[in-house]
Amino acid sequence: MKHFRWEKDAQELVWLTFDKQGESANTFSRDVLEELLAVLDEIAALKPKGMIIRSGKDSFIAGADVNEFVRFATAEEALAFTKLGWDMTQKIRDLPFPVTAMVNGFCMGGGLELALACRYRVALDDPKTRFAFPEVMLGIWPFWHGLMWLPKLVGPTAALDMLLTGKAIDARRAKRMGLVDQAVPLRILENTARMVTLEAPAPRELGFVQKLMLGPLRSIVAGQARKQVAKKARREHYPAPYAILDAWVKYDGDTFLCKDDPSCSLKALSEHPTTKNLIRIFFLQERMKALAKGVEFKARHVHVIGAGVMGGDIAAICAMRGITVTLQDTAPERLAPAVKRAAKLFQRRLRDPLRVRDAMDRLIPDVSGAGAARADVIIEAIFENLEAKQQLFAKLEAMAKPGAVLASNTSSLKLADIAAKFKDPSRLVGIHFFNPVPQMMLVEVVHGSTTNQEHVKNALAFVRQIDKLPLPVKDSPGFLVNRVLGPYMQNAFRMLDEGMKPETLDAAMEEFGMPMGPIELADTVGLDICLHAGKQLAKKDAQGHEAEAPQILLNKVALGQLGRKTGQGIYRWENNKPVKGQPGAYNPDLIHSLIQPYLDETKAVLAEGIVPDAELIDAGLIFGTGFAPFRGGPLNYLAGQKK
Repeated sequence: MKHFRWEKDAQELVWLTFDKQGESANTFSRDVLEELLAVLDEIAALKPKGMIIRSGKDSFIAGADVNEFVRFATAEEALAFTKLGWDMTQKIRDLPFPVTAMVNGFCMGGGLELALACRYRVALDDPKTRFAFPEVMLGIWPFWHGLMWLPKLVGPTAALDMLLTGKAIDARRAKRMGLVDQAVPLRILENTARMVTLEAPAPRELGFVQKLMLGPLRSIVAGQARKQVAKKARREHYPAPYAILDAWVKYDGDTFLCKDDPSCSLKALSEHPTTKNLIRIFFLQERMKALAKGVEFKARHVHVIGAGVMGGDIAAICAMRGITVTLQDTAPERLAPAVKRAAKLFQRRLRDPLRVRDAMDRLIPDVSGAGAARADVIIEAIFENLEAKQQLFAKLEAMAKPGAVLASNTSSLKLADIAAKFKDPSRLVGIHFFNPVPQMMLVEVVHGSTTNQEHVKNALAFVRQIDKLPLPVKDSPGFLVNRVLGPYMQNAFRMLDEGMKPETLDAAMEEFGMPMGPIELADTVGLDICLHAGKQLAKKDAQGHEAEAPQILLNKVALGQLGRKTGQGIYRWENNKPVKGQPGAYNPDLIHSLIQPYLDETKAVLAEGIVPDAELIDAGLIFGTGFAPFRGGPLNYLAGQKK
């Protein structure tokens, strides 16, 4: 056996351990599934009192090996692989003795389907324990009984929320919704799994209303869910969530009953271009995660200067990830809003009062700035003024530990200009976050021609430490994201100056596949920031003149109508949402005109080598600007247009 080992204890319980050979995580490949099917037959022949399935890794099971999907030459090959997983989960479910999944860490996709096949699930009560069906984000659905079994266990509402969004839930929420039977600390995890298996309690019963929703009300439930999906995704762009609902209503989630239905079959989804592009994005994300692989640097103390929205949120994210943070600003009253905002973030994300308290304890207000001398990473997040940044870094360079990462969060100033007054300019890197920091995964790690590569590697490792996606970029005006967004948004504002309705421009780009249109995006970012960045990134014409800023942008900033943060920008904002009228009519030419500057600037970035290669440019613009994921990135989209 390569991937599994098992032993029977004195109480006649079999402990089956999944420990995939040569890998850091457990995933299901063809040889793993074939081996597991054989192991289950051997264990069944022993007739034990029960079985506990556990992991030999830091996490339970991360799901099916996505590499398998790219190897399939035909839909028939994909269906044959799916049949192995289907048979494996069914075999576990049919065993004549109780089986318990003992879950630690990630339990995703096929791993969750295996857990659902077990009679009981016992989970480690730890923030790292997460349950999810992320298949929808790859353009498919759980084909190994997941869609069939989850609604029957937890009810359709909770099940569809997981299936249609792909979002993960922690062990405590899984316990509340009935997905797991027990969520316990590590010291009693094995014993709890043992006792649950031996006692074999009666399964949890769904309530009457949930049973109705599974039965005669199923179509109504699916109809309501379909309306919610339609608000976020068009079927022609993202068929998977609609396929989930069709397969559940028409076939009760049976993969093989629906194998010839073009609305929801594995064949139809696997051949859809969206699925290919979403799987491509998965690999791009994995590549970004691997950029810091092998770097031993780990920050224990981070010092952030500037407690505005950006700096305060950077500090909060670091504290939430277990790092001690000192947050510096000129006066206590400037620090208070950031601390208050951090408390709300911790309550929303961590939920557990003890974890919230611990995170708050790690976030230390520091008016004097003394924390900089002890920090492993120092991040400057003050206003965009070159002289102010130079003066600040002169003090920081003198204070900082020799190996500390000195970083600027600048969005529009050149790193070389900030480092010009350094005694050792090679120490400065850019660590450029995007607003809103808690939601945006991308972080640009900026390096100049003289930057010490050791500091760059350490910055990449720090970004991964706080669970963000690092993108190495060369020091250049606007780096990648702002450089590409600048012409795109300026173009949209000029169309406003020409009399186009903002709602029309936004609707056109949403039809293209952007998560929000350029005008709503500008209001969200802040019109003052858009104006400032536009001036910093403005290109000169042949006569050496800079283009005039769009008039509507100048007028709004002069009036103090800066967007969402002031309640009024191009749109009026209520409850953090824009109040929009009806869009006007538009045609494909408008969509082309709006997106063309974005695409042109992306090609220029590639030609100039600002980012190492085309794949990382696509990844950066998907995760940094929301470029239509179903299109696989702007350069991938352009390549497809040429065919």
